[in-house]
Amino acid sequence: MILDRIALILTIIGALNWGSIGLFSFDVVAWICGGGATVLARVIYTVVALAGLWCISLLFRPREEAYDAE
Repeated sequence: MILDRIALILTIIGALNWGSIGLFSFDVVAWICGGGATVLARVIYTVVALAGLWCISLLFRPREEAYDAE
């Protein structure tokens, strides 16, 4: 399913951003958007969080359904 792949990509991007915060104290999203409190940054953080929530559903789906979608 295309939505699963989009959610997975966004979740990976979010994980890489958190990795850069943890390793280098550098927030890529805040840097791109001009600060972590800007509206655009908050929208990006929210979309990534929603993608992470969507990916939780992947844990509870039958394995056959995941293979049929491809």
